Amino acid sequence: MPPPRKRLGPAERRAQLLSVGAQFFAEYPYESVLMEDVARRAGVSRALLYRHFPSKHALFAAVYQEAADRLLAETRLDPADSLLDQLVQGMDVHLDYFIANRNAVITANRVLAGDPVIQTIVTGELDALRGRLLAALPPVDDGTRNAVSAVLRSWLVFVQVLVVDWLTQESCTRTELRDVCVGAVLGALRPLLPTPIEPAPEGPA
Repeated sequence: MPPPRKRLGPAERRAQLLSVGAQFFAEYPYESVLMEDVARRAGVSRALLYRHFPSKHALFAAVYQEAADRLLAETRLDPADSLLDQLVQGMDVHLDYFIANRNAVITANRVLAGDPVIQTIVTGELDALRGRLLAALPPVDDGTRNAVSAVLRSWLVFVQVLVVDWLTQESCTRTELRDVCVGAVLGALRPLLPTPIEPAPEGPA
């Protein structure tokens, strides 16, 4: 006989269902994901799944919020590194996630692009990233800081659109995509900042 199924507390069960939901939304387009399939893979009844998440939309929103929180936790900007190094590290973490979860990212930015719940999650992540980047910049006066903040806000939207387009049609390599995104913000910020934001070229040995 198979061992009895372990009973999970509400928090553990929710975490398990989120994990299974994340697998489905990463593997399949949003419209192909069925709640009964999620329940079956999780080994629970549909009634239990719906008790935690009353709809597929609610499950996806919770999955995407958790992913956004995890991405922000993994995007650590070390003040000891140059801004260039911090940008490259942040882009690498995000591109790794976007590629591994292509269907979920496309869902959030295309299928559910007008959904206020999903867009609140996306906007919150972008605002948090903008705040971290502002903190990593050299000290500037308030007027310059406002200008830099506006540039970063626009750049993050640019990156979002460019990367989602790339996920649907890979028109360049991953490295080229990352370097285009990093180069775009470095070029946009250069006129606003008083000190160089790229490593100085090494002199002759």
